[in-house]
Amino acid sequence: MSLTADLLLHAYSAGVFPMAEHRDDPDVFWVDPKRRGILPLDGFRISRSLAKRIRNGGFEITVNRDFAGVVDGCADRAETWISAEIRDRYLELHTMGNAHSLEVWHQGELAGGTYGVSLGGAFFGESMFSRRRDASKVALAYLTDRLVQAGYSLCDTQFLTPHLESLGGIEVSRARYRALLRDALSKDADFTRPAVPGPQLLLQRMTQTS
Repeated sequence: MSLTADLLLHAYSAGVFPMAEHRDDPDVFWVDPKRRGILPLDGFRISRSLAKRIRNGGFEITVNRDFAGVVDGCADRAETWISAEIRDRYLELHTMGNAHSLEVWHQGELAGGTYGVSLGGAFFGESMFSRRRDASKVALAYLTDRLVQAGYSLCDTQFLTPHLESLGGIEVSRARYRALLRDALSKDADFTRPAVPGPQLLLQRMTQTS
């Protein structure tokens, strides 16, 4: 079965997602973890050091300015599950309006970012990267705020890593995840609608919701 954009959207709506063994792997396998990582949208943790980085780091935040650059940044590591086939399909989803990126720039260069797939009120975070200290954490802070402002109810992180756990990520059972997914898919959210807030407004809003 060939990997298509429509197949990807159907898979996400059913709670599964694709991976490849390595960047040159021509095959794709489907993953449905027993324990699923999510990032509660009202529970993002901003440490004092991260708040200082957001306030004084000199970052510029954009949305969908360089989707391909973010995907390539996420794949730029010794081992990656983002194969050429998977990369192409996500770029296709982006063209269709179902995949989005959030970029973190520093002095005109792409310093970090994150991307994922959007369906209803569910955002399926795929990957993130950082070329400057804390740039991926900054990206996730802005992403979480955007999802709240845009009307999302679920941010799926697939797995729970120590990095995500430090920011408020948790694990839920497969059954609990699917219940959250069903509810989220019934909602109407728009990733592109909210304006990018300034650092002070971001911190103020996230302090109120955490």
